[in-house]
Amino acid sequence: MEEVVVTGMGCVSPLGNTPEELWKNLLAGKSGVSNIERFNTDEYDVHFGGEVKVFDPTPYFSERDLKRFPRNVQYAMHCAMKAVEQAGLTDLIDKSRAGVILASGMGGVDVYYKGSIDLATKGPRHLSPYFMPMVISNMASNLVTIRLGWMGPSFATLSACASSNYSLISAVDQIRLGRADIMLAGGSEESVCPLALSGFCAMNALSRRNDSPETASRPFDKNRNGFVLGEGAGVLVLESLSHAKKRGAKILARISGVGLSADAHHISAPREDGVAVCNAIRSALQDGHLNAEQVRYINTHGTSSLRGDIAESIAIYNAYEGKIDGLRINSSKSLMGHMLGAASAVESIITIMSLIDQKIHISKNIEEKDPEILLHVVDKESIDYDFEYAMCNSLGFGGHNSVVIFGKA
Repeated sequence: MEEVVVTGMGCVSPLGNTPEELWKNLLAGKSGVSNIERFNTDEYDVHFGGEVKVFDPTPYFSERDLKRFPRNVQYAMHCAMKAVEQAGLTDLIDKSRAGVILASGMGGVDVYYKGSIDLATKGPRHLSPYFMPMVISNMASNLVTIRLGWMGPSFATLSACASSNYSLISAVDQIRLGRADIMLAGGSEESVCPLALSGFCAMNALSRRNDSPETASRPFDKNRNGFVLGEGAGVLVLESLSHAKKRGAKILARISGVGLSADAHHISAPREDGVAVCNAIRSALQDGHLNAEQVRYINTHGTSSLRGDIAESIAIYNAYEGKIDGLRINSSKSLMGHMLGAASAVESIITIMSLIDQKIHISKNIEEKDPEILLHVVDKESIDYDFEYAMCNSLGFGGHNSVVIFGKA
């Protein structure tokens, strides 16, 4: 079975639109959470989020395209092209052996919102002919595939907040099964928009610390009160090790194990015993022929939800059979908010940057750690740490649990 490696990465986030810029800001403990500027939030219960405020889509889109293509597609295209560029891929590759799997939790949700307004206020004959193509979740994969001319496996994954990890694992499967040599994998989300904000407000899922947005996302803190809505994208180039070596590619990290499971429990709440998440972790370890103590860092799902953070920590503790002295965890969402379907792609990039630099960034806003969290959280400042393997967890509404383990190049 082919070993799978990472050779390129691209990202869009509230803290920067390159992996290097994002990583620098995370290590400095800078927050990307602030008051929303894209639309008026006066009538909403929540006024802040992890909004992408600086982004230039023009290198890859004409003015006409920008009027048609939603932000999630723009974010995905930027990331894909940057990842391909970093990987040094050229038109000389066998395009029938290269594919694209990009995820999104909600697809063109802002297109859906604006189209619904047009239908209600102007009537059915005034809806854009691009409404249906641009609202569906596979459009980012489709347009990136068209741009690159890659004719291998191409589709989208949809598993709520775990969607990007499902994309990565699906791409790993395509390479391991011999169906492709190269796969682009990741996800994008345009979730800081009126419909998504109001929907999550209605669920009481979001923190309402309007007086202190930067401290609102506080995974593992005793006084956490909900997650912070974020947005962005991340895309990785995955290759078979043999293909990467043949073309002399620089390897950034290895895919050392993957695991999936289902809670089979509730439409949004996690299993409080963490059994299914524990199973996904154990599956990933088994897939990589690793024992838990070899994986010394976990970039957790850690959303700042009351039950979710505890359930995940229980799952980790049990998967490690309580042998956690050498394990360190953090949550990137404490600094950027929750990017939903794009979260684990961006967090995978962060995990790889951690492996490369042998550093773990701070998990911010922990004023008093929840006593039910028994794990060692990096909560004072970013640290230097020696580790060969790192895990990225992502758990979605509906009980979709996913784990990817990365190894040093």
